[in-house]
Amino acid sequence: MQSDDATLAESTEESLLRAGFAMGDDYVNVLRNNLHGAVPRHRVLALRGVVRQRLATSDDWLRAIGDVDVEVRREALNQIAHEEIDDDDVFAAIMHCLDDDDALVVDGAVFALGEHLYAGSVEKMCVIATSHEDARCRESAIAALGAIGDDRARPAILGALDDKPPVRRRAIVALANFEGPDIDEALERASADRDWQVRAAVNQLGRDDD
Repeated sequence: MQSDDATLAESTEESLLRAGFAMGDDYVNVLRNNLHGAVPRHRVLALRGVVRQRLATSDDWLRAIGDVDVEVRREALNQIAHEEIDDDDVFAAIMHCLDDDDALVVDGAVFALGEHLYAGSVEKMCVIATSHEDARCRESAIAALGAIGDDRARPAILGALDDKPPVRRRAIVALANFEGPDIDEALERASADRDWQVRAAVNQLGRDDD
């Protein structure tokens, strides 16, 4: 006898995907129960659902950002970068991720802090920008520091002009938020960079001829 697909039990993943869009207490319960579930993939999907439904609380963020599973931590940081937060404990949790062993978690934390223009992260991100072994993290840190625009980041951003090409390009963009003879001199030097995209970035700023 052939089975009717309509009668088959819905998988947990399917239930979570549905709950992320549907309304009602039953769907909220599905999301909340799986935020604390044993399967990391289910925790990821549940987090996406509560964020989409505008249900995420500070406790939810703290649990997800500090999750033992790296994929959950990455997801939480990517999600929270676009959310409104004003909880110091949540910012502290994101800051803690700057020391994570996983480079993509560090990258996600840097991105989130940069998106929130969190000035309390400047000193730590300067360290990442100048010394992290993963160039992706250094590049993200330079981008975040440029967005924040704190003058404490000036040496780190200028130093990035001696890094790998992607980091150098990001540093040029970051310098748009800074002024001074040292910035003008650095841009003039970068206008002759061996990487054409670095040179193009300088030209796009329109400051190399000042």
